Amino acid sequence: MRIDAPLQRRPPSTRPLSGDNAAQPVVLIVDDDASVREALSELILSVGFQSIGFASTRELLEADVLQRPGCLILDVRMPGSSGLDLQADLVQNGNPKPIIFLTGHGDIPMTVQAMKAGAIDFLTKPVRDQALLDAVLAGITMDAARRQQALVVKGYLERVRTLTPREREVLHRVAHGGVNKQIAFELGISEVTVKLHRSNVMRKLQATSIGDLIRIWEALPKAVRETAVDG
Repeated sequence: MRIDAPLQRRPPSTRPLSGDNAAQPVVLIVDDDASVREALSELILSVGFQSIGFASTRELLEADVLQRPGCLILDVRMPGSSGLDLQADLVQNGNPKPIIFLTGHGDIPMTVQAMKAGAIDFLTKPVRDQALLDAVLAGITMDAARRQQALVVKGYLERVRTLTPREREVLHRVAHGGVNKQIAFELGISEVTVKLHRSNVMRKLQATSIGDLIRIWEALPKAVRETAVDG
């Protein structure tokens, strides 16, 4: 199948997913050419993934589907905001949605800009089916990994919130290589008290070793680590 000509097939549904389907990966296709959207949707459907097509970035944003699992296939040049504009907005808003660019108007500067901003791939029309499907699979896999990591970090944050301000101070210093005697001196408390706080930190964070504790610390958002001593 060449994604440069219309297919005479049933157009894909653009109705929002609901129920159990909402948790399944969905490929969001944004292209102002209806025949391209149809061809892409049929290709995605042929390998068992769901898709929703949009004629513009505005339609996509109004549909409120960007938080669903999956990835994006974006054209670069469209009426209104371009695909590159949407990518920049998503990056700025902290939404690392995997993006595949598919365009008939690409050039080297566009490719460099897209890839530097985290695009999975920058493909030109017509595109080989397998090249596009490989990119889609990579995007869906990346999104699943990011979501899983986000759940892990959420769990860490919930544990960190159970720490007292003093325990957070001890965590901060232990994570930076501080030993009990040094921490006791810096905080003006006894080594015995430091050991008690350190034990509580290990228990509350469910860390089995100092290495485990440091791994949890490094996984926390930078803002949380920087304010750890502020409670």
